Amino acid sequence: MPRPGREGGRRGRTAGSTTEAPAQAFITRKIPPYEILSDADLQIIEYNADTILEEIGIDIKDDPDAIATFVAAGASADGERVRFPRGMCREIIQKSAPSMFTQHARNPARNVVIGGNNTVLVPAYGSPFVYSREGGRRYASIEDFRNFVKLAYMCEGLHHSGGTLCEPMDLPVNKRHYDMLYSHIKYSDKPFMGSVTAPERAQDSVDMAKIVFGHDFVEENCVLVNLINANSPMTFDSTMLGALKVYARHNQAAMVSPFVVAGAMSPVTSAAVAAQSLAEGLCGMTLAQLTRPGAPVIYGNFVSSMSMQSGAPTFGSPEASMVINVGAALARRLGVPFRSAGGFTASKVPDAQAAYEAANTLQQGLIAGVNFMLHTAGWLEGGLAMGYEKFVMDADQANMLAVYANGVDMSENGQALDALREVGPGQHFLGCAHTQANFKSAFYRSKIADNNSYEQWLEDGALTAEVRAEKLYKSMLAAYQPPELDPEIDERLISFMTAKKTSFPDSNVA
Repeated sequence: MPRPGREGGRRGRTAGSTTEAPAQAFITRKIPPYEILSDADLQIIEYNADTILEEIGIDIKDDPDAIATFVAAGASADGERVRFPRGMCREIIQKSAPSMFTQHARNPARNVVIGGNNTVLVPAYGSPFVYSREGGRRYASIEDFRNFVKLAYMCEGLHHSGGTLCEPMDLPVNKRHYDMLYSHIKYSDKPFMGSVTAPERAQDSVDMAKIVFGHDFVEENCVLVNLINANSPMTFDSTMLGALKVYARHNQAAMVSPFVVAGAMSPVTSAAVAAQSLAEGLCGMTLAQLTRPGAPVIYGNFVSSMSMQSGAPTFGSPEASMVINVGAALARRLGVPFRSAGGFTASKVPDAQAAYEAANTLQQGLIAGVNFMLHTAGWLEGGLAMGYEKFVMDADQANMLAVYANGVDMSENGQALDALREVGPGQHFLGCAHTQANFKSAFYRSKIADNNSYEQWLEDGALTAEVRAEKLYKSMLAAYQPPELDPEIDERLISFMTAKKTSFPDSNVA
């Protein structure tokens, strides 16, 4: 098995550079974040988070190494329960964690800068099912996975290839991560995420990244962002922490994201959810810094409310939006990037419920100042399904977010006094010089929305938004052209996967 080296990495980083990339590979917000809590209120939540860490503690399941690491840094342990002196975690994180970092793509034009005033929009993650108007709801396959990689690559409003876009249920659980990672590398040149379902799969992700980028480059730069969930309430397991430690040792980003369904995995109130989520996030990010000081981290929260009648998670709710807003403010105060929001919905199909729930969460995330917006596109059924039509509908909204984030044009052209002088009172602006010079770029033009008259809409077939989205995603897949990938790197990736897959038997046990 060839050892990843510098020469392969150099070619890997330039192989896709001939593919045309958008002028803006991520959003740089020109609008200020909106905060709903005062500094005094945020300090209360920070104090409460430290109280949770100090008095209640965090359970660390089946990972004595992580417990020993915490204890050596000043924490105390009673079996698996670890308690942290007030302020310990914040001090460790602020001492070494970067406030902003670059995740490198194999096409450097698509590198993303995570943190600060930047927002990176990322597809949905983790669904075992896919949904399309034509095929209905069904188990996802590796072909579906490749399709979503291709769609994400072609959507300018999405800046990232994502991670587990859907679970390819036709492949063994213990080996499917190879094919998913290879698909991200082969069919896109945008940045991507690694596997976290076992520490050894995290190491496989690092090893495959080193084939693409080079051993030394990976050790010195971030090329993988990785989702590390807490088992809320106030628990981490050895699978997640094991993956976190692998990535941190290799200088790759750990996105520590408590998964909270309020009312079941936390108290029902927004302030309590925010404090608990922060405490869990501080614990995970501290371990990353203790493993390798300076390793990039992202504080995240995934929050939904719960129907108190049925127990089902709900999305797009005002309570969850408040926690997103507060979480973003807390991350800025801590000095690390923040992950949250997305095109969330509990709807089973891309209907009106799906549209308004997704819009509520996407827009709240943007104005809150979210830096890494996982689940931007495709999310259906509370995350159980990845929708083809929903994917391109959400990507359309992602394009709109970028326009809004660019703010108001206050240039001379934006003020348009020349047009006002030319036209004067009581006339129209359709033919004036300013309109003629700006009409092509004046307003966002959706590829899905229908703005024609009722009569024209009928004549065109009376198509719903779902049908129009179906036509769009199918035309995109038909037109897909892959980015260039160095044949030598491709061959080494395939050899690595083949050797690994044949070294142990298939298993569908996670």
